[in-house]
Amino acid sequence: MIATAPSGNRLNLDAMRFGRPNICGWEADIQALVQHNDPIFAPYSNINLDQVTAAFACALHMHQPSIPAGAHGEVICNLQYMFEHQGEGDNHNAGAFAWCYSRMGDFIPELVHNGANPRIMLDYSGNLLWGLQQMGRDDILNNLKRITCDITYHPYVEWLGTMWSHAVVPSTPIPDIKLHMLAWQHHFAGIFGPDNLRRVKGFSPPEMHLPNHPDTLYEYIKALKECGYRWLMVQEHSIERLDGSGPRHEDKYVPNRLVARNSHGEEISITVLVKTQGSDTKLVAQMQPYHEAKGRGRQLLGGREVPSCVTQIADGENGGVMMNEFPRNFHGPWYEIKDNGRGATGVVGLNGTEYIELLEAKGVKPEDYPVCQAVGQHKIWQRVDPDRATPETVAKAIEDLKATDHTFHMDGASWTNNLSWVKGYENVLGPMNQLSAMFHQKYDPLVAKDPAITQSPDYQEALLYNLLVQTSCFRYWGQGVWTDYARELYRRGEEVLKR
Repeated sequence: MIATAPSGNRLNLDAMRFGRPNICGWEADIQALVQHNDPIFAPYSNINLDQVTAAFACALHMHQPSIPAGAHGEVICNLQYMFEHQGEGDNHNAGAFAWCYSRMGDFIPELVHNGANPRIMLDYSGNLLWGLQQMGRDDILNNLKRITCDITYHPYVEWLGTMWSHAVVPSTPIPDIKLHMLAWQHHFAGIFGPDNLRRVKGFSPPEMHLPNHPDTLYEYIKALKECGYRWLMVQEHSIERLDGSGPRHEDKYVPNRLVARNSHGEEISITVLVKTQGSDTKLVAQMQPYHEAKGRGRQLLGGREVPSCVTQIADGENGGVMMNEFPRNFHGPWYEIKDNGRGATGVVGLNGTEYIELLEAKGVKPEDYPVCQAVGQHKIWQRVDPDRATPETVAKAIEDLKATDHTFHMDGASWTNNLSWVKGYENVLGPMNQLSAMFHQKYDPLVAKDPAITQSPDYQEALLYNLLVQTSCFRYWGQGVWTDYARELYRRGEEVLKR
């Protein structure tokens, strides 16, 4: 029997509505649910920070796109397509992928039962969660529910929020950024319950993509905070100090405060944890963050000595190392360090929110964190006085920089510097932006007049297609079948909106 935490709220969402994922309809209720500052991990944590020399935090990112490739053209999960077309490419790995999506539900209970003190952060896209529902893979979903809904495992597992349809933020229409966040929160609450959604306080951006346009970044952070998120994971080369230099080495191992100013001079900030090094899955598959933490120590933060924390995320299923090496490498460190931080001094594993809360319990405040901004913004604010900024002066500065500085761009930064999510994809971005504009032109006035319109099946279907077209995969794999998928989803979304 799963021991669940007592529920104090009355929000009860179905995981599916009208045959589609439940991604809208209770926006005000969701925001009321997540807007709180209650401690999440501190009441459960068995770690004494005074006995920690250094820590490490590992996250697993899981995603499969939704594609219009079913037997009759219906939208299905790419994982389902892999199972149904075993002879194509590496589709023979479908079974291994499915196991990867499920296995933390076995690993964590096994380690806890054996006296270890494991930690893991999980990031599953809405597309994948829907795909598992479509495929009837209750075995996988129930395994995930085991470590999510049973309070026995609350100290060990942290879910991270994300964009529902794995959209890269810098090229997502600004009005849709918050819709993706709310869609994921609706869907997660429908599957795992509202009490477990209350516990989701960290955010994992698809492709680790951080926007650097002042207005986009400002709206992104604003949406995150309105959706109740306390912190965001960022890639180390996607941020800079306010003077334009890269983050100091020691700053990468403590929380930072990401500051954003928009073109009106308004400022907003959020806590970030910095993902170090590259995106190579070998880093997590071989538990490199643990081994790196063994070479780290304590450092001063806000005048207090605190342990450094190495933060890393990797795809949880892609590549042979994650399928084959991760299972045997994940367990060992937890048995090596099982008493550390709870009676013995040394390296420990922590989850992101747990680390931040334990620091705060020691008196560290967000104002004590190193300050950073999105990479490239220093060049803008060198030309524009933030206190006198206007949309016109910021736009002119950006255009002048693009004309005179070949290293400057407003595409943001992701896990890789050699891949653009914009250049060469006009045939996807054009329809994507057009569908978004059509969606908002039709529904924004209706929602303003009656917010309950978001509970209608027409709104849900239109929103679903709007979000699906924005999936990053349609711009990751290059021109061909994947861009064709995007255009077909656009066609169907346009058809829905014109009904």
